[in-house]
Parts: sequence; structure tokens; C-alpha cells
Amino acid sequence: MKFAHLITTTLLLLAANAAVAETTLRIGIQDDPDMLDPHRSRTYSGRLVYTALCDKLVDVNADLTYAPQLATAWNWSEDGKTLTMTLRDGVTFHDGEVFDAAAVKFNLDRARTLPDSLRKSELASVESVEVVDANTVAIKVKQPDATLISQLSDRAGMMLAPKASATDVASKPVCSGPYKFVQRVQQDRIVLERFDNYWNKQAYHFDKVIFLPIPDTSVRLANLRSGDLDIIERVAPTDVKTAKADSHVQVFSTPGLGYMQLMYNTNNGDKANNPMGKDKRVRKAFELAIDRDAINQVVFEGLYAPSAQPFPKNSPYYDKDLPLPTRDVEASKKLLAEAGVKTPLSVELKVANNPIAQQVGQIIQTMAEEAGFKVNLIATEYATLLSEQQAGNFQIGMSAWSGRPDPDGDIHQFVTCKGGQNDGHFCDPKLDELLNKARTVNDQAQRQALYFEALRLLAEDVPTSYLYFDPRIIAMRSNLTGFVPNPDGLIRLNNVAFK
Repeated sequence: MKFAHLITTTLLLLAANAAVAETTLRIGIQDDPDMLDPHRSRTYSGRLVYTALCDKLVDVNADLTYAPQLATAWNWSEDGKTLTMTLRDGVTFHDGEVFDAAAVKFNLDRARTLPDSLRKSELASVESVEVVDANTVAIKVKQPDATLISQLSDRAGMMLAPKASATDVASKPVCSGPYKFVQRVQQDRIVLERFDNYWNKQAYHFDKVIFLPIPDTSVRLANLRSGDLDIIERVAPTDVKTAKADSHVQVFSTPGLGYMQLMYNTNNGDKANNPMGKDKRVRKAFELAIDRDAINQVVFEGLYAPSAQPFPKNSPYYDKDLPLPTRDVEASKKLLAEAGVKTPLSVELKVANNPIAQQVGQIIQTMAEEAGFKVNLIATEYATLLSEQQAGNFQIGMSAWSGRPDPDGDIHQFVTCKGGQNDGHFCDPKLDELLNKARTVNDQAQRQALYFEALRLLAEDVPTSYLYFDPRIIAMRSNLTGFVPNPDGLIRLNNVAFK
């Protein structure tokens, strides 16, 4: 009887230990994020981390409508110049500081005034932020702003703890999301742990979440299949069949909002002083040398959507009458001759150091060579690439944008004269006028007309060449349940759990 009792006791202890065993979710991401300061960062991989780390005023549903997060309700005044937001009660930041209207004011003012903030152009319409009471904030705008709710659903609306943010936010961000920051090892891992005082704690089921940057798509998938990772994002189209054939893996593919672009340096420092930067005919010639359909078939197995504009085909602001440029080598050569360019013309193209970006770059390199361009490919870590673009150390940069529900987020900051991510410093006052006006108009037909005119100006001056839209392909172990895919590609962990 004693032996039987011992066995029973041992089994009960083992069961108890299993019940309290720490659960860790490991997510493989394509790039190491840049700084973890939502007001200064610009990488998509950073947004993946923020989704678990930093709550926003507003979130985005899978149908691209807006949902309450830290703000539970909002309404506009009759003149469209005051947005009043009711804030969630009982929320604290990871360091214990209380979230309230004063914290919202601190964050929005910081995002608008920090010298190197990339949110300035997103919040350019904001005139002041006023505390009505602890749970109510009034955002005054200079003119009606149809984009503001969308901006507050992303990094411009992420809330940092005011007191903690007096120190270096990028190395130790203090937010109010379901998981809090523990550790970051550059190019290796970002570790978060469950925040026990989170307002919606019951919806989150992991003790730790670890983000692991792995640029090679095949290596990410191999780690998932072996069980060393639980979730991976940006699965390569060439790996989809392999992933779907593995009974231990489930695949989610959703039409995405994000696009890839070639940005040309037209006016940012010495690197702009070349025929590509100074003459739109040369940029048009380069674009005419590219076959977008061929890139889609060769690299993406036909799963991507070739495009020459920043809005996806399912957007009401996609211009169906704007033709997709077809490859025309002879027309490209003719434009170079008209511009007085001696061929071969040497140009630098910077791409990310992941296999897909390099493959796209190599195809562009080969195509452009036939038209008279000698393309020097420079592969670098993605956050470094963006930093160098911002500093003007590029001629052509191939960079991705993850997309936004509102069209303004996909165009304004990249091509307006003072746009926060206009790395090439292209400037056309007429384009600014159109895009600034589109921000103030709520009527869809009127906004369409403004964006269609803006798209034609971009097609004429070619400050950037849009290449394709990519679906959001996420794979995870089959023992995970509760995941809801979203066109923005972000991995929301509410209600996700191990079976």
C-alpha cells in the first residue's frame, strides 16, 4: 500500500508541475527590428513585436474596421475639428504608472515634437491635445482629418509610460501591452514576458514570447518544422507547398496591404547627383526595363500581385485606368538616349540581405542590363538599409511597406516634400497640395479624384517604382489554436494557445 501511495503521490506531483510549467512561444521573424521606440522606428518586424508589447488607442479588425483598445469610444465634433476619445479605465503601464488622458497627451506631443520622430507627418494635422478629465482626451486638429483614426491604430497611437520614457526608450520600452520587455540581444532575440496586470490578461496564454530574427526563409521554415519555432511570418511562396504538406504545420495566407517599392534618391545629398536622380527620363527608362510579371512568376510562384501604385486592387482608391507598365527595352534605351546618357550607366541598388530580396534584386539587375544599366547590388541588414536611405546614402533602395487601411498611410509620408519617410527628398508642391487635401476629405468620391490625380503625377515623375503586393503568409505549429489572420499581417496573440 505504501508503494502504491508513493506512486500516486509522485504522479500527482508530476501533474501539478506540468500544470504550472512555463509556456514559451517562439516566433521567427524575417528581420531584426530597428529601435523599439514606436515614435522613431519604421520596420515591419518592429510592428510585429509592438503587437505584443505596446497597446494602441485603436486597433484594426480582420475586416479592416477600427476597434477599441486603449480608447473605448470616440467621436468627432460637428465641424470635424475635435476628436474626443474616452479612455479605458484601470489600465497601468508595465512599470505601474497609471494610463490616463495625461499619458495620451504626453505620447501624442512626443510623437509630434521629438526631433527624429517619424510620426510627425502622420500627426501633422494635430494642433493640440487637451486633457478633459482623467478618462477623456480632446485632440484638436487644424482642419478636418479623415486619416487620424487610422494613424492612431498604429505607431502614432502607441502609448509609452511617460516617466520611464524620459530615459532611452529604444533599449527598454515601457508600454501597457499584454507582454512586457525583458531583454534584447541584437540580431539574436527579443524576449517578452506576461504582464500580470494587463487589463485583458485572461485572453493571453503564454508566460514568455520570444522573437527570433532569421532572414533566411528556408531556415525559418526548417526551424518551424523541427519544433524549434512555433510561428513564422513571411513564409516564402516557394515554401508554401512544403509547409502545407507537413501535418505538424498549418498555413494562413491572406491578401495583404503591403507593397515593395524602389525608391530613387532625387535630392538627398551627394548620391542624388547622377542622371538617375536628376532626370525623370532615366528613372522611367529603369522602370521600363523591369518585368513585374516575370518577378512574380520566378520568385513568388505567381502568388503575389504585380502593381505600379501604392494601393491594392481591392482598395476603392486603386486606379483601374492607370496601366501597369510593361517591359519595353527599346523604349528604355530610347529614353536614355534622349537624356544624353552614355551607356552602360552604373547605378547602385540596395536590397535587404534576405534570400527573396536578393533574388528580386538579381532579376532587376539582369533585366536592367539589357537596357543599358550596370546595376551594382548592395545587400545589407534591413534596419541598416533603412537607416542609410534616410541618411541619403543610396541611389536606389528596395524597401517594403506593410500597408495601412487608410490610403493616406500608404503614400503621403513617402512622396510629400516633408514626408517622414521620403528618403529620396522628392518634392512636388502640386502633389503635396493634392495629398494634403485628401487628408481633409471624408467623401470617398472626392478622395478618389484627388488620389487618382496624385497617382498620375507620380507615374510622370517616377520618384518611386512600385513592384508588387504580397500576401501575408504565416505558418505555425498545428498544436496552436485560436489565431485569426489579418490583412495587415500582424500576429495578434489574444486567444492564441497551445492545444
